[in-house]
Amino acid sequence: MLLVDLRDLQKGPVDTVGRVPPDDALFAGLEPALATPLAVKGRLQATGESGIFWNGHLATEVVGACRRCLTEVRLPVEADVAALFTADPEAGDDPEVYPLAPRATQVDLRPVVREELLLAVPSFLLCREDCAGLCPNCGADLNQGPCGCAAPKA
Repeated sequence: MLLVDLRDLQKGPVDTVGRVPPDDALFAGLEPALATPLAVKGRLQATGESGIFWNGHLATEVVGACRRCLTEVRLPVEADVAALFTADPEAGDDPEVYPLAPRATQVDLRPVVREELLLAVPSFLLCREDCAGLCPNCGADLNQGPCGCAAPKA
């Protein structure tokens, strides 16, 4: 439930719970790729005349190649999210605030979810911190032991 009708907020806070599949267009271009659906949960509530606050949590798993040895890596990713939506034109330059059209009928959490997920996913994956990588000469996985190539000359 990433689209919330503003009329529902008139009755009080709205719980937001949903699962977004890894192949959803929301994640187009995301690297590394999602390995599991993104679990989204949180609470949306009005904060005044023109403000709406969302406090949420994102959880998923990403999959990609280790930056050093190219083996497949699966990594859990979680993020806590706090976002303010407002129709106040004065807040338009604040990067912490998401604009809400003056006559909006819904709050769309998708832009926040995408942005916060992009910030939470590491740019490069490692299978482990001490990964030895691949031999630059023969391409052998040095995590399995020395490859036998001559040491590079200094």
